[in-house]
Amino acid sequence: MLNIVMSWIQVVVLDEGVAKSIATVLLLLALSLVAVAANYLSKKIISNYVSKIVNRTKYRWDSIMYKRGVFRRLSHLVPIVIISIGSKLLFPAEDYSGLLLFIYKINFLYFILTCALIVHGLLAAVVDIYQTYKMARLRPINSYIQVLQIIVWVLAAVASVSVVLDRALGGLFLGMGGMMAIILLVFKDSILGLVAGVQITANDMLRLDDWLDMPSRGANGDVVEINLNTVKVRNWDKTITTIPTHLLTSESFINWRGMTESGGRRIKRSISIDMNTIKFSSEQELEAFMKVDLLQDYMGQKLKEMKMSLEADNVDLDALADGKSLTNIGTFRAYLEAYLHAHPKVHQDMTFLVRHLDPGAPGLPIEIYVFSNDQEWANYEAIQAEIFEHVLSVMPTFGLRVFQNPTGADFEKIVR
Repeated sequence: MLNIVMSWIQVVVLDEGVAKSIATVLLLLALSLVAVAANYLSKKIISNYVSKIVNRTKYRWDSIMYKRGVFRRLSHLVPIVIISIGSKLLFPAEDYSGLLLFIYKINFLYFILTCALIVHGLLAAVVDIYQTYKMARLRPINSYIQVLQIIVWVLAAVASVSVVLDRALGGLFLGMGGMMAIILLVFKDSILGLVAGVQITANDMLRLDDWLDMPSRGANGDVVEINLNTVKVRNWDKTITTIPTHLLTSESFINWRGMTESGGRRIKRSISIDMNTIKFSSEQELEAFMKVDLLQDYMGQKLKEMKMSLEADNVDLDALADGKSLTNIGTFRAYLEAYLHAHPKVHQDMTFLVRHLDPGAPGLPIEIYVFSNDQEWANYEAIQAEIFEHVLSVMPTFGLRVFQNPTGADFEKIVR
């Protein structure tokens, strides 16, 4: 082929050396154009035919591999084969040994790059296929796959250097000992992320869709991605916070998965009561409390116990400072317990407390410590609001008043 092209060129250019050079350039261009055209045609075939085959199958893995470009990248093997065979056919080895060696190295580098791209796509497809299973939520493999992808590209880079320098891979690896410090420095975050990823997975510290709260990094929301170097959290305001993976093993964070799996969500809130309104309940008030459905059992038992105790000790029933009389705050606390026990949205099998906190300048705090049986945020807030709206509304029935700091309206009353 070279001689034929040279004979055509020598019709115009008489010098044999110049004609040979022009023929060489033209044949290289022709070989390159054929390789590019073959690559284009193979991609078209893959797009038109392979895509149809993939869409017809019932399997998901082939669709994922097609989406990740694995089949499309296989089209690069066609020009590699064409260049490898065509160069030997077009250029005689005895005259073009240097050129053939150069073409071989370029073609081999192209082959290494193609293989790396194919393996990279395959590994990415493995992640996508794995994520179609429920196990992916419990044991994400993104970090491990990313490590493998890094190894693939490192091997590709070393193989490329070996081809360019014309040195054996074994000797090249042995000579890289002095570069390990640089490699460790470059991949420091990846190495730390890998170690952290192993710890996170082994100890089940974090999963996809877990509610993560990490105030030091401004993260409070659902975990949407766990990678080798980063963990992405979608905050409740729809912003994304990116946290280095290794920080999850060196800094503290809150994982709300335990709350999600428990079936309840804690309600912990207190109301401060004005201590000036706390008193013993009069007989009329006790009769009024007896009419409250939620207090009938409590009041009946307490009045019976109080009467039996006082009669046994010959104490006047009208006496107050006898250690037996009922107070409005005690009755109110009993009412709250009965109300919460009857509430359909309060979890009855989890911690259940209505208690007094330490009294102080802001009054006497009475705290409700229970769990709702609905964990949905909006529903949880509605349940909590409903409970405390009722608590605030029913307090005057017991002669109690909420403590609050004086406001403008209070000062106006004083002036009047």
